[in-house]
Amino acid sequence: MTKRFNLLDEPWIPVRFDSGEMREVGLLELFARTGEIATLVETSPPNLIAVYRLLLAVTHRALLRSNGSWKDRDRAEWYRNGLPVEAIHDYLEHWRERFWVFHPEYPFMQVAALADSEETRGKAKPWTQIALDSANGNAPVLFDHSVDSLPPSIGAAQAIRNLLGFLQFTPGGLVKVIRSADKAGAIANTAAIVPLGTTLHRTLCLALHPWSRSVEDDLPTWECSPPDMSMLAAEPRLATGPNDRYTRLSRAVLFITEGETDEVRSIRFAAGLALADDANAPDPMASYRIGTNGPVRLTFTEGRVIWRDLSSLMPDPAGKDAMPAAVLAWAANLEALLGEADSQVPIHIAGLASDQAKLLRWRSERFVLPTALLLDPDAGLELRQQLRNADEFYYRLRGIASDMVAETMPDSSSKDTRSRARAIVDGSPCAASYFSTAERALPDLMAQIAEGTFDAADAMWRTVLATAAESAWRATWRSLGQSAAALRAEAVSQWKLQRLLRELRGDAAAETNTKHAARSTPAEELQP
Repeated sequence: MTKRFNLLDEPWIPVRFDSGEMREVGLLELFARTGEIATLVETSPPNLIAVYRLLLAVTHRALLRSNGSWKDRDRAEWYRNGLPVEAIHDYLEHWRERFWVFHPEYPFMQVAALADSEETRGKAKPWTQIALDSANGNAPVLFDHSVDSLPPSIGAAQAIRNLLGFLQFTPGGLVKVIRSADKAGAIANTAAIVPLGTTLHRTLCLALHPWSRSVEDDLPTWECSPPDMSMLAAEPRLATGPNDRYTRLSRAVLFITEGETDEVRSIRFAAGLALADDANAPDPMASYRIGTNGPVRLTFTEGRVIWRDLSSLMPDPAGKDAMPAAVLAWAANLEALLGEADSQVPIHIAGLASDQAKLLRWRSERFVLPTALLLDPDAGLELRQQLRNADEFYYRLRGIASDMVAETMPDSSSKDTRSRARAIVDGSPCAASYFSTAERALPDLMAQIAEGTFDAADAMWRTVLATAAESAWRATWRSLGQSAAALRAEAVSQWKLQRLLRELRGDAAAETNTKHAARSTPAEELQP
């Protein structure tokens, strides 16, 4: 294989400039113009997060090479005036030989040894094996109709972005080459978090992992010796630090090109440099909630909007409820040092959810968090409590709605009937209506909590939740139709709803005569 497509020069990272122009750039141009680039515009959430992690590893190693060490005040200087471009370019040129996508010895983020290994040299898999949005094997994708036997070819730029996303997010499971199964990627089944600045150089400063003596030996893949087959067969090993995690070869891949072109149709594939779990060194971009059996990573759950778990991003000094992503603390510390503790930090939450080896869904969402919420434990605790209230009142509403649905069925008090009623409610517009209504007030809630007006925030949020409960109730009732049984069921369950609304609003305006609602006869209930 001849050397082709160097990532320093060739355009492969999609970006949007301040001017609105969108195009792909190489690494040298990207770092030369980080002050003009607003953001990355990669459309695949796993690939997007993986490219950010690559850029952070490059930045960290380049600064270490030029500065030796740095502190937050240096980050603040780079945030204000830009990253040291010459130092980063000098680093990239020093390692230029390792950034060729096609190379006989050092193909970027690939394993050249697969070309000569008896286990892999005669075997090829379609490139869709490493594309998390493509159908391959027994993992069909709704809008992808390719087949393993004849995938279309793709260019080197798309191939390398797919590879980066795959290596970071691949779930653990069967591999069958070198060993039967392999560990998951560094952020598999994770909603990864990146704080965003107004330009790319500010984003990199906000998310940059700090210098310490322990990270001097934390090497990215391109600074390490190329792995051989014995290294791929070795036991899982712990990450040496963020640079290792951000670039770990969790699977061994080698692109197979069509002649001397940059088109990739197939790959060689095997187990990789497995990443061992380390409970004492969580991924910097992963947040955790504390479950009954220990920390649980923030991920994307079916039917659950991610803002319901924003409390996992808030500081928790006691460590009883949450372990926020380290990048949030680094961003908040920088904002505080800049004297911008009253500012707001946009965050990007993106990634892929999986269940063992099955890919379930991916998402990409943005929120704007007041910096005070990331710095003040009391503010974080208050937001955590208000989000918990939203969940608690929803589950109470869900129970009342389930009672209403059960009333439309024969033997409404039986266990099976109530179980079926809950399933119907879960498939109804109840949750979507409730949480979409509440979400509109979320920025106001966070702003009031950040300002320290906790009582006003509580009163406002309770009013919003009452409105959301009424909206969800109406949506659920309408989904039952207008039969006599549905009308009667709504009427006999109405008093429970009113009791919940009264508790939410805390005033007499929501009160109804619950005795009257409970004693009305079916004939009276159905009067127009």
